[in-house]
Amino acid sequence: MGCAISGLAAKAEFGERNTEDAAAAAHPSEGQIQMIKDSWKVIRDDIAKVGIIMFVRLFETHPECKDVFFLFRDVEDLERLRTSRELRAHGLRVMSFIEKSVARLDHLDRLEALALELGKSHYHYNAPPKYYSYVGAEFICAVQPILKERWTAELEEAWKVSSMLLVSLLMWVLIRDLSQQPVLGKRLMKQA
Repeated sequence: MGCAISGLAAKAEFGERNTEDAAAAAHPSEGQIQMIKDSWKVIRDDIAKVGIIMFVRLFETHPECKDVFFLFRDVEDLERLRTSRELRAHGLRVMSFIEKSVARLDHLDRLEALALELGKSHYHYNAPPKYYSYVGAEFICAVQPILKERWTAELEEAWKVSSMLLVSLLMWVLIRDLSQQPVLGKRLMKQA
């Protein structure tokens, strides 16, 4: 699967950041936000397909991520996953989150509230925060073929900046809000 973002070097660049980085994360420009919103209109037509591709790629490139998913952790056959109703449903939930995030890119306070909601639920599933950047990278790889000739270096950069912002916000709100709770904070710091 030839997406350069999936590479290990790109993963480090893409989203494994500390809390200071989260606070200073780049925000997409108005032009980038518009590019993302325009491209989302095309992606939206294939969201179920994008969700499945994204998670199958995630499990191929980072098999350890499957351990977080009770329904998928023992499934070795990736072809079986491609046809899984449960994976399709989860992919659609993630696409719904991305759609809400795209709509809130120009409203950081609302985006932060959305990130906190997602972060809290995933924290309770024991999903290590470092996995968020993996999902973002695989999302970008999954949408490239959907967007075909619309995909440009500028659009890729816009999605990368937006994904890094979202991952940084997820990490930042988790660390800010959950680390104040002694038991939760210790567990979160071990996962980050």
